[in-house]
Parts: sequence; structure tokens; C-alpha cells
Amino acid sequence: MSAEQVSSLCEQLVKAVTVIMDPASTQRYRLEALKFCEEFKEKCPICVPCGLKLAEKTQTAIVRHFGLQILEHVVKFRWNNMPRLEKVYLKNNVMGLISSGTLSILEEESHIKDVLSRIVVEMIKREWPQHWPDMLKELDTLSKQGETQTELVMFILLRLAEDVVTFQTLPTQRRRDIQQTLTQNMEKIFSFLLTALQQNVNKYRRMVGAPQEQDALNTPQKADLAQEPKAQANCRVGIAALNTLAGYIDWVALSHITADNCKLLETLCLLLNEPELQIGAAECLLIAVSRKGKLEDRKPLMVLFGDVAMHYILTAAQTADGGGLVEKHYVFLKRLCQVLCALGSQLCALLGSDSDVETPANFGKYLDSFLAFTTHPSQFLRSSTQITWGALFRHEILSRDPLLLAMIPKYLRASMTNLVKVGFPSKTDSASCEYSRFDFDSDEDFNAFFNSFRAQQGEVMRMACRLDPRTGFQMAGEWLRYQLTAPVDPGPMNSKTGEGLCSVFSPSFVQWDAMTFFSESVISQMFRTLDKDEIPVNDGIDLLQLVLNFETKDPLILSCVLTNVSALFPFVTYRPEYLQQVLSKLFASVTFEVVEESKAPRTRAVKNVRRHACSSIIKMCRDYPQLVLPNFDMLYNHVKQLLSNELLLTQMEKCALMEALVLISNQFKDYERQKAFLEELMAPVAGLWLSPEMQRVLSDPEAFISYVGADNKIADPGLEDPSGLNRSRISFCVYTILGVVKRARWPAAAEEAKAGGFLVGYMPSGTPMYRNPCTEQVLKLLDNLLALIRTHNNLYTPEMVARLGETFAKALDMLEVEKNAILGLPQPLLELYDSPVYKTVLERMQGFFCTLYDNCFHILGNAGPSMQQDFYTVDSLATQLLSSAFINLNNIPDYRLRPMLRVFVKPLVLSCPPEYYETLVCPMLGPLFTYLHVRLSQKWQVINQRSMLCEDDAVDDNPESQEMLEEQLVRLLTREVMDLITVCCVSKKGVEHNTTAAVDADDDEAMATEVTPPASAELTELGKCLMKQEDVCTALLITAYISLSWKDTLSCQRTTTQLCWPLLKQVLPGNLLPDAVSWFFISVLNGLQIHGQHDGCMAALVHLAFQIYEALRPRYAELKAVMEQVPEIQRDSLEQFDSKLLNPTLQKVADKRRKDHFKRLIAGCIGKSLGEQFRKEVHIRNLPSLFKKVKPSLEADVLENEDGEGLTALFEP
Repeated sequence: MSAEQVSSLCEQLVKAVTVIMDPASTQRYRLEALKFCEEFKEKCPICVPCGLKLAEKTQTAIVRHFGLQILEHVVKFRWNNMPRLEKVYLKNNVMGLISSGTLSILEEESHIKDVLSRIVVEMIKREWPQHWPDMLKELDTLSKQGETQTELVMFILLRLAEDVVTFQTLPTQRRRDIQQTLTQNMEKIFSFLLTALQQNVNKYRRMVGAPQEQDALNTPQKADLAQEPKAQANCRVGIAALNTLAGYIDWVALSHITADNCKLLETLCLLLNEPELQIGAAECLLIAVSRKGKLEDRKPLMVLFGDVAMHYILTAAQTADGGGLVEKHYVFLKRLCQVLCALGSQLCALLGSDSDVETPANFGKYLDSFLAFTTHPSQFLRSSTQITWGALFRHEILSRDPLLLAMIPKYLRASMTNLVKVGFPSKTDSASCEYSRFDFDSDEDFNAFFNSFRAQQGEVMRMACRLDPRTGFQMAGEWLRYQLTAPVDPGPMNSKTGEGLCSVFSPSFVQWDAMTFFSESVISQMFRTLDKDEIPVNDGIDLLQLVLNFETKDPLILSCVLTNVSALFPFVTYRPEYLQQVLSKLFASVTFEVVEESKAPRTRAVKNVRRHACSSIIKMCRDYPQLVLPNFDMLYNHVKQLLSNELLLTQMEKCALMEALVLISNQFKDYERQKAFLEELMAPVAGLWLSPEMQRVLSDPEAFISYVGADNKIADPGLEDPSGLNRSRISFCVYTILGVVKRARWPAAAEEAKAGGFLVGYMPSGTPMYRNPCTEQVLKLLDNLLALIRTHNNLYTPEMVARLGETFAKALDMLEVEKNAILGLPQPLLELYDSPVYKTVLERMQGFFCTLYDNCFHILGNAGPSMQQDFYTVDSLATQLLSSAFINLNNIPDYRLRPMLRVFVKPLVLSCPPEYYETLVCPMLGPLFTYLHVRLSQKWQVINQRSMLCEDDAVDDNPESQEMLEEQLVRLLTREVMDLITVCCVSKKGVEHNTTAAVDADDDEAMATEVTPPASAELTELGKCLMKQEDVCTALLITAYISLSWKDTLSCQRTTTQLCWPLLKQVLPGNLLPDAVSWFFISVLNGLQIHGQHDGCMAALVHLAFQIYEALRPRYAELKAVMEQVPEIQRDSLEQFDSKLLNPTLQKVADKRRKDHFKRLIAGCIGKSLGEQFRKEVHIRNLPSLFKKVKPSLEADVLENEDGEGLTALFEP
């Protein structure tokens, strides 16, 4: 190939690259140029000479980079077909480029260095060690030429470790060869890195005049300026050496890190005080100190607790923190803080294990420096220390150490500051604010962080108080006394609730808020830790009196006061005479108003106080019923008085007080007495609920709409809503029924239940049957409740929606708050407290419908556990439920169906005794599951079509967010349905059903990558009962398997691991149709196509496909036909797999080997992420085996060895 050809081609390429990179180029030119370059790389036979010519130093950086990219492309995609001489030619030229083909270390562009090192690593991955045994020597020789070459060698070594060990981007055998050869040479590599680091750092320090070597008299200033570039070059090599070390420290044998009396660690500690190198040094230290492995090997790391290391770490921290906030210094401080945390974790692991490690002499110094991070202005640094404090306070040996015990008061003192919520990035009212601007994008971000940080502190404070309960209580007392006497400072941001009142950001409120959290945490822990006779009762009662006597009109502060009353309430168990005062304080707060008799809507802050007071009363009656019982009559009269005024309390508040009474009545332990009381309590409700008018309203949708005022048009939304009273009457009845069903119970002790007349007999299984004193009252109201549910469901029919008044056209829609929660949009902080709960009459109506709907289903969900056999044997209950709760489901939106399944169907099924499966549960669940399957299939079909078409004709004012909302709702509903099916059908062995928290979590990251279903996932009795009915069985199987290809990763993974196989296993003994078997198998492969890009789903789906194929292939040849349609399947490999599977005489290969073989067969089905789909495959050939074959079992063991040590001994060539 003539030089002219190369030159002319290169000229064209230079032009093309210039066009591509020129911002002024038109798109057409740019595309043409790009196409020319790509085609050149793919097809041109003279890529190597052109690439080398373009990479010459005389070209511009962009052109040189392109030239080197060509060479990289050649190595990656053409290497296997290149003649040996051409490979050697290319290798020698690339090494020549490193030697003399780049600019000096300070002038060369980093992207040139990067691509050059990549080319060398790509060649190493293909040829070393078998065909290029001297590679390390060549690199060593290059590094002796100077800083420029040494830095490039560092880049090569780092890139190699990343590709081979960290990202593992090459075939197994090549990876093994390279990693083992690296391990064999690790001593040389480490010595090279450490020497380069030390030499360059020493030269650098000499030139810039490190403090200890500076001699101002003898060093003329000019020499310094001349030396500057040289010093910078040494510094660059130092940084490169640290970065490279960081890539190795993570995985090499610990002996290399601790070799030579921990020389490496000592060097790193020294560098912590070198501004240019400190971040890299801290990074390496952090990786070293965080190493896991055998405790014996980790012992040398304790050298970091020695005088020298501690001295360097502490000075570095003080210097970095000295000059105010500089980003570089702050990043370094974070790393240093992590180093101290990791050191603490190593100490906790090593101390008290069988090793002979003792508490270090510098433990006190360590704690002091750690405390300095806990008291640093940066909220992020403070939070970083918490987990380690917790580990220290929990440790069986350290927790008894006098130095740590002496630290507890200091830690608690620091927590008092750290609990105060300041440091919002948008504000300037605290030293933390400027640090927060580095760490958080917005106030909402900071708020979310702070809430979890505070919860974490609470945990750690409780651990500290377990070791020293009195100190914590004393500090809480002092702080509480101080807060009670301090003047209120609302700050510049007044609350909208009223003049001079606090907002969430007011200085007074943030202090009250922090103090309340502190006292709650330490007081509860003190009661758990100290013996009864050691409790400081007098001090506690003194504090309680101060709190009870404190008066405030500020709702936010009053809320804190109520929490303190609850925290101090356990003291009343020692002095019951104070109960009356506590009750008076709480009852006064139940009717709290900022301005008496005000007509304005109450703000959320006021509502919170009232709700808080109610829940405090409930909590008191739940946790201390014996204490409150003697005051029952006084309590009852008080509640009656409050209830007599219909407008004084909201319905929820009324019912909360009634719930408290019901809780105390459980202490009567006398069926007749409690029944009489409940009858009296519910008389007003029964009178209202069973009245002819109410009966008419509840059973006729039209009458209902008119009664609650949803058919009106309200001209002036500010005016009193005329139907408000009607709505509140319905709410009152429903809330009361719910409260009674939820709270009324028989005594827990069998003897007391029997003596009180609660026991009515025994089940055939011998389980005792109890009667609930509320049963008679509640069942009387059941018909109308079911009528209301039926009516409510019918409101969603198009003709009823059309009857809603103009103002209330969207009354049945979701509340904005619910939408935001589903879309994951944060609520503005201030609005939470200052705005009225409902801003408009429409919102109020939406709130009414939403709460009413939920509460009706809560009653049905609680009815089973509460009334047991009395509820399950209600005459034709299944039919009644089907004709009320499950009517008109087609029109009911997803956001209403979800809570119904969660709060009604699931608890009803879970608490139902097996005796009623046939009569109640199966007749109800059968039609429900069949319906849900149809509904979800249609919804997902719409979503899939939408993503294919991306329709343009959306009419809504905000179509994108509306579509996102709908899609997210379908996802959440899917999870709810699949969870319900799983709960009904699969027994819980090894499967946790933590539903409410999990169902809403949208975290694909949390998914495990190796998934095998729990071996014990068996069908429950109910599951078997459902699977006996053919139509239900079909609906369940089809829903489970079709859901694998719905685009919801979380649901797919759960269904695959928990549900699919147990359901299919149940029908295996029967005669399945071949088409059905193929369909199940194809469904799993479809799932793989859609979810294969997610490791967790992929592992679970491959396992399921493998199970189905192994179990059913011997009976159904159709499965092989399905396999033959898998893209890119190797027929001979399939035949081999099949013959082994069908030949029972052959010895079974290990499960993992069979599964891996199967996974290779179906690889063509496994979906890839968009970034992977159009990627050009890189093929790296295996080289002749380096090592003698050792018995497979031993080889496997050795390869599992975490550090790779021991490999060298076994595989000597």
C-alpha cells in the first residue's frame, strides 16, 4: 500500500473529523462525514498505517484521538483475523507512541492518554501472558524514560485491573489467565507502584519545598519557578500512582497491603497532609480499611490506631477544616470521615473475636476525632458518623470501656444540636447552610435526608442511653425546663395561621421539635433499661407538672407539648393521682382553636393538634387500660358532653374519643356489662343509621348524591356548604362502626375470657370460639353498610357521574395529594401546616368520598378478625358481598380498587378459618380473580399499544403526567393483585409478605441478582381449594404467567419467585393440553425478552423456565419445538441437552451446570437494555491453557477463594 494512498485517505479523514466536530456544520454534512469515518473503520484494509499517521504528534488533538480510536477499533474487532507480523508491527508502534509519540505529561490531553492506554489493554487482554510474556518488563522499561511514560504505564495497569477484576468484561478463561498471572506478579507490581509513588512524591516535595525541608536562605526564588513544571509532573505521577493503587487495593491479597511493616499504609497516612495528593491517599486508605476477609489477615490494619497514623489523620482533618468551606477540602473531609468510620468497623470486628487484638492505646484520641466530625457544621458529615457510633455503643467489649462511657454525655450533647432542623440550602440561618448547598439540590431533598438522619440518631441515642440512662434523662429534663421558660421567637417567617405564631422554620419551633424528639427517645429507653425501683419518679413527676401547667396558643408548640405529656406519662403509673390532670390537658387540646368560635377553615396545624390529643388519649387507653379504668365514668361523661354539641368536633375526633372508651371497656372483662355499654354508646349511631330517611339515602345513588350535596352548583365557595351536616352524619356513623369493630375485643387470657362469658365453644380443630360484645350491634347495621357500599360503587356509572353538579364534576377524582404521592412529587414544606386541610369545596367533597370509601372497606376488613364465626356465618354473606362490594367494578377506577383489595379482601381472607373457605371465600374470590385477570390484561394492552404508537391525540390539559399517573396506578394495582393471589395461594415459608411497605416501593435496585424460589413454597389450603375450581384455576394460572410480560419489574420478580411454580406444580399430575404447556413456557420466555435486562428478574425467570422444561419436556415434545424457535439457538447443543434430560440412565450433571447450559441455549430470548441492543460484539479468543488441569472440585474451591491468594501456589506452570 503506497504512502500516497495513505496520505490522501488521511487527508479525507482529517476533513471528515473536522466536519463532525465543527459546531457550525449542517446535520447532513455531519452525518455524511460520520458515515464515511465509520465505513472506513469497518472496511478499509489500511486502517493501521492510516491510524498511525493520524496519531502523529504533529496533528491536532482531535485528529490524533481519532487516529488512536481507529487503532483501538482494529484491536477490538479485527485482531483475530490479523497476520502475526501485522500484530507485532501494531504492538511495536503503539509502544513507540508511548515512548516518544505523545506530548509531555503536562501538555498532553487526558483523552489522548486514555485512548492510548486502552489500546495497550485491549492487546494485553488478547495476548498476555501466553504470547506476550515480557509485557510487564516492557512497561517497566518504558516507565524508566520519564514521568510522561510512567503516568501512561499507571493508566494501563489501572485499566487492566478494572476490565479484568472490577467489570470482568472478558471471557472466563482469559479473565482467569490474566488475573492469576497478575496475582503471581503482584509483589513486583505493588513494589513498582509504591516506588514510583515515593520517588515522585519525594522529588515533588523537594522542589516545592515541603515545610520540613525548606531552607529559605539557600533556595533562590527563581529556581523555584524553573522547577515548577518539573514539580507538577512529579505530582501528576503521584496522583496516577494513587489512582492505580486504588484499583488494586480492593482485591489483592491483604498481605500485599500490609507488607513490609505496613509501608503502604504509612505512606498513605503521610500523604494525607499533602494538599495535591490527599484526596487520592484518603481514597486508597478508605478502600484498604474497608477490606473484609479473614480476621487474622486484617489484624495488621490496627497499625492505623498507632501514634504516627493517628497524628497524621488528625492533623490532616484539622488543616482541611481550618480554612472555611473549600470544595476540595470538604470532599477530603468526607473521605477522611469515611476512613474513621471504616476503622471503627474494623475495630469492632477484630475486638472480642478470637483474635488477640486489644483496645488500642489511642482509642480515646480516636473517639475525640470522631466526635469532631459529629459536631462539624456539615449535616452530611454528622450523619456519616452515626452508624459507627451505634456499632461502638452496641459492642460487647467497647461498650464497657470507660473512655466510651465518658463519651456518652458528649455524644448526647452533640445530638441535642444535631437534632435541630437547620441547614436548608436555600437559607442562611445556620453554619450548616453553605455545606448543604454542596450536598443537596433542594430544600425537599435536604428535608428527606434530615428526616432519615434524625431517625438514625434516635436509634443511636437509645443505644447510648441503654449504657447510661440517667445522664440522658437528666439532659432531657434540663432542656425541657429551658424550653418551657424560653420566650417564643417566631422568626421572620410568620405562620399564616395567626399573628406571632410559629411556622415550621421558626427558631422556637425547631428547638421545641428537637427537644421533644430527644426527650421522647431517652425517656422511653430509660423505662426499658432501669429497674422499677431505680426510676427517678419525683423528677419525672416534677417535669410532668411543669408541662401540664404550660399554656400556649401556638398549635405547633402545643403539638410538641402533647408529645412530651405522652413521653412522661409512664411516671403516672407510679402516681395515679396525676391522671386527672393529664386527661384535662388532653381534653382541652381536643377542642383547641387559635381563635375561639372562628368560622375560617382550620389549618392543618390546628387539626394536627386536635388529632394528636385524640391519639394520645387512645394510646393511653391502649397501653395503660388498668390505670385509666377507675376513671372510666369521669371519662365517659366528659366524652358524652363533647359529643352532645354536633359542631364542636369533627367526626374523626368524636370517633377517636369513642374508640378510647371502647378500649377501656375491654377491661370490664364481663361480656354482658361491655355489651350493654357498647349498646348505649352506639345508640345515637343506630338511631341515625337505621332511620327510614337514612335507609332511603344509603340505598339509592340519586338520593345519596342529593343528600351529600354533590349535585349542587355552588356559586360562592366561601359560603357554608348547606349539605355539610348531612355528610358529617354519614361519616360519624361509619367512623363509629369502624372504631368499635377495630377496638372491641374479648380478654386475651383464656381463663378471663371464659369467666367473663366470652367463650361460646370450640372449633372441630379444638380452637376456642369467642364472641365479641359488639357483634350484635354491628351486625344490626351491616345491611345498610353494604347498601352504602353498593351505592358508592354505583356512583361511578356514567349516568350517575353525569348527575354531579357543576362544582363537583370531579368529586370522585383523586385528591391532588394522592396523585403527588403516587408520582413521587414532594409536598412543599410550609404548605403542610399553614394551609387549610381542604382548600376548596371540591377538595372537601373529594376528601369525603375518598375517606368514606376507604372506611367502609376497613370495616369489612376488620369484621372477620373482630367478630369471627359470627361474621363468617352471616346468612348468604358471599352473595351479599358480591352484590355490594364487587358490583360495577368495570367503572371503578384503579385508585379505588387498590385500597379495596388491600384493606378488605386481603384481611378477610387471611383471618378466615378453613371451615368457611367453601361457603364464603371461594365463591367470592373465584369471580373476583377472573374479573381482575381480564381487567389487568386490558389495561396492560393499552399501555403496550400506547408505548408502540406514542399517540399524539391526548386531550387532557397535561397528558404526559396523566398518562404517567395512569400507568403508575396500573403498576400499583398489578402489584396489589399479584400480592393478593400470592397471599391466598402460597404458604409463607421463606416468603415474607410485608405488603403495605413493599407494594409501593418502586426500587429495581433492591432486587437480588441470584434468585431461587424458596424450596418450601407450597400451596396453602385455600390455594388448593381455589385450584379445584376449573375457571378459578385457569384465571390464576393465566394471570400469573401473563403478568410476566407486563412492564413492571418488581411484580415480575415476585410472581416468578413466589407464585408461578407452586401454581403450575399443582396441575402437573392432571392432563394438561400440549398447547397450554407450550403457552406457559412461551410466557416465561416472553418475560425474559422484556425483563431480561434486569439481573434479578433474569435469574428468576431463567430458573423458572429451566424448572418447567425439566419437569415437562419428558411428557411434552412440544417444548422442544418451542426451544427450536429461540433466536440463535445452537441445535446440536439443544440435542445434547435434550438427550441427557431424556436419558434417565445417565448420571445427572450438577444442577448449576445444567442450568448454565440451559441459560446458554435460551440466551437469544434474554432481553437487553437499549444501550446493549445495537452494540457490536467483541470476540476475545482463548489462548492455550496456562495451567495444568487440577481436579475440578479443587479448582472450584480455589477460585472461590476471595482474595485469589493460594492460586499462585496451586497453579505453578
